[in-house]
Amino acid sequence: MLYKSNQDLPLEIRTRLSETYQDIYRAAYNSAIHWYGEAAKAHKVALSAVKMQSVVHGNVGV
Repeated sequence: MLYKSNQDLPLEIRTRLSETYQDIYRAAYNSAIHWYGEAAKAHKVALSAVKMQSVVHGNVGV
């Protein structure tokens, strides 16, 4: 399942992440779901992308 907007994201992601990081999560998830075809793996990839961006921008607590 692809996420067309941040409103489609799971509640946990919407409440835990800022709008910017939701955008990153959604883009990474949608890309990974095409690549791997597994929601669980796509979720891990998306969280990893958010974490990597947060470290780059100095927001380690994300």
